[in-house]
Amino acid sequence: MDLRQLEIIRAIADTGSFTAAGEKLRVSQSAISRQILLLEEELGEAVFHRIGRRIRITPAGESLLQLSHRVFQDVQDTVSAISDTQESLRGTMRLVGGMTVCLYVFPSLLAEMRRTHPSLDLKITVGGADRSIAMLRSGSGDLGLVTLPVEAGDLVSVPVLQEELLLTTYPAHPLAKKRQIVPADLDKQPFVLFETGSVTRRLVDEFLTREHIEADIVMETENVEIIKAMVRHGLGISIIPWQAAAADVEAKALFCSRISGHTLRRQTGWLYPKMSRLPRPVSEVMRVFERIRPRFDQAARAPRHF
Repeated sequence: MDLRQLEIIRAIADTGSFTAAGEKLRVSQSAISRQILLLEEELGEAVFHRIGRRIRITPAGESLLQLSHRVFQDVQDTVSAISDTQESLRGTMRLVGGMTVCLYVFPSLLAEMRRTHPSLDLKITVGGADRSIAMLRSGSGDLGLVTLPVEAGDLVSVPVLQEELLLTTYPAHPLAKKRQIVPADLDKQPFVLFETGSVTRRLVDEFLTREHIEADIVMETENVEIIKAMVRHGLGISIIPWQAAAADVEAKALFCSRISGHTLRRQTGWLYPKMSRLPRPVSEVMRVFERIRPRFDQAARAPRHF
C-alpha cells in the first residue's frame, strides 16, 4: 500500500466512479482499476463492490478512506510546519498571565522574542487564572502563563516553572530575628495575602489550615508589589514567591525565611486551547522560553541559607 493508492481511494469515493477518479487524477481508468486490483490482492479483501456502472465502498475500503484522510492531513500539517519555519513571524500574539509572571517572566521573554521576531506584535494582559481562562476560551488571548493546576478539559496545561513560596516580613520584625520560624510563630499574626480564589492563596490557606494557624487577614490583593509595600511598612507579613522578593531582600528592604519543616511551592505553566495544530506564534513563544528557561529557573530558586 502506498500514498498513491490511498489518493486513488479518496478520488473514487469523492467522484463515485473509476472513470471520474481517473479524470480527476489525470490518469487512465485502466490505471485506476489496476491499482485497486493490486491493493485488493495485497489485502485479500474487496475495497469496492462493482454494481453495474455504480460502485459501493466496502468496510475495508471505508477503513482505508479514513486512513487516507489522516495520512494526508498529517502530510499537509508537516509541509505547512516546514514552510512556517522559513517565514518571519508577523501579526499579533496575545499573552495573558498573573501579576508575578508579568513582572518577572514576561519582560525577559518578550525582549528575546522581539530580538528573534521583530515583526511580531506582542500584547500582554494581566489577569488571574479565571480571567486568563476566559480570554483563552473567547479567543481574546492566545497563550497564558498561569499558576497550576487549572481544571479545564478544553485547555492544555504544560508545567514549566516551580517557585518556592517564603515567609516575608520587614527586616526589623520580631520574626526576622528568630533563628528558626515554626508554624506556631505565625498564629494570630496579621497577613497580607494574594486574593481569595487564586491558586497561590489556596496553597497558603491549605498550609494555614493544616497547621492550625489562625491568621488575621488584614488585606488581599492580586498585586505582589502592593503586598510587598504593605509588608515593608509593617502592616502585616506574607507568603510570596522568592523571585518577587529577591531584589528587596538583597536591598535589605524585606526579610525572607522558610518555615521550619515545611517547603511551600507553586507551579507555573503554559495554558492554551486544545487544537489539532498549534499556531506558530504560540509554539514559537514556548520554544523561545525553553531556550532561556535556565535564567528563570535560577531566579525562582531561593538560596539555601538567607
